[in-house]
This record gives sequence, C-alpha cells and structure tokens, in this order.
Amino acid sequence: QVQLVESGGGLVQPGGSLRLSCVASGRISTPYAMGWFRQTPGMNRDFVAGIKWTVGSIIYADSVKGRFTNSKDVAKNMVYLQMNSLKPEDTAVYYCAAAGSRSSYYDRQYEYWGQGIQVTVAA
Repeated sequence: QVQLVESGGGLVQPGGSLRLSCVASGRISTPYAMGWFRQTPGMNRDFVAGIKWTVGSIIYADSVKGRFTNSKDVAKNMVYLQMNSLKPEDTAVYYCAAAGSRSSYYDRQYEYWGQGIQVTVAA
C-alpha cells in the first residue's frame, strides 16, 4: 500500500499564499513523478502541476504558471506546492498524487492519491 497525506490547506484572502505539503509512505520506492490535482464540486479533477522524481523537471497547468511552484524533497519523500497570488478561482480540494510510470505521468493517470485537502480563497 502507498499512502499520500496532504497538509497545509485552509482559508486565505485573494492575493495571499499557501504552501501545501504531501508526504509519501508505504510501498513506494521511487515514483516516476508526483503531482498535484484539484477539484471543485461537480467538476472533473484537473491537473495542476507534476514533478519528475529523479530529474526534477516540472510542468504546470496554464492557469497556475507563474503563481504556483512545485518542489520536492527526495530524502523526506515529500512534495510541496507553493501557491502565491491566489485567486478565488483557485478554491478547490487539492490532491497529491504519485505516478509509477512514464505513461501514467504523461497520460495523467496517476496510480496513487491522497485524501485531498481544502483550499479556500475568499475575502
């Protein structure tokens, strides 16, 4: 089993910042990549950012480029999502995910998921 646990969500005013953290444990040695997705009620789960575990290259959804930064700490099996200049439309449940292979990464069919954490951007 693989467990992913997110932390760091909450309520923030527009223009503010939050940092999400995700720790991976269990039977996960070296994932191909880890990433972040988000979902609002009644909508599909959308890709936010993904980072390759070994080489460290990162991709972002257009909606968060220049505002969000995805990073990792391999020694701690953790990934982070620094979110700056937050907007009300960033309000969502954010999920940490792990991809076990190149195909699952590029197809965005991550195999492992956290429980999700709420981020609310409101005045």
